Amino acid sequence: MRQLLLDLMPAAPPSLDNFVPGGNGETLAALTGWLAAAEGESSFLLWGEPGSGKTHLLTASGLPYRDARPDPDLCGLPEDQETLAVDHVEQLSASGQVALFNAFNRIRARGGKLLTATRLPPTRLELREDLRTRLGYGLIYRLTPLSDGEKAAALSRQAEERAFRLPQEAVDYLLRHAPRDMRTLSALVVALDRYSLEHKRPITLPLLREVLASPLEP
Repeated sequence: MRQLLLDLMPAAPPSLDNFVPGGNGETLAALTGWLAAAEGESSFLLWGEPGSGKTHLLTASGLPYRDARPDPDLCGLPEDQETLAVDHVEQLSASGQVALFNAFNRIRARGGKLLTATRLPPTRLELREDLRTRLGYGLIYRLTPLSDGEKAAALSRQAEERAFRLPQEAVDYLLRHAPRDMRTLSALVVALDRYSLEHKRPITLPLLREVLASPLEP
């Protein structure tokens, strides 16, 4: 990402409200209800390909977040943990799988909540059998990535909410040349709005190219 755009992009931490569901409305509603419920199933698993929004929802859940990519051993999970969100479960090491298995049992016994995310459904995960079975006990929902049409519609709608029109050619250019995750694309719309207001210029394709092509600072 270009430095100019990084300077303009707002801090927009993931939330359930700024998640663009597309065809995942049922999943978002189920997760929101599960998080709010005082009782019920203790385990909720989201699965889907990269870019479908799993990490956004796990970090937006408000549960203590752990990512198995940098921390495959899940080092130092508290013994009294009652809520937990674990991303990229398929990348857990052998000791990390044991740690998650034990955490699952503790959380379930205490009536807590465990939210996990994987690329594949539990039946296809290459994990130790007892952990794979535990993950299959709870609620399981698939997330699907937004189509380009859904992303375009969401970006145009966001621009309208900010009282400006995002030209279709600018939308198409963003989808071809910018990072494709929806959180970054949404932040880009806000950044473009700020840049156009600061420079008193309308948002056009040349302006968008100018911002995206700004050189990186050393």
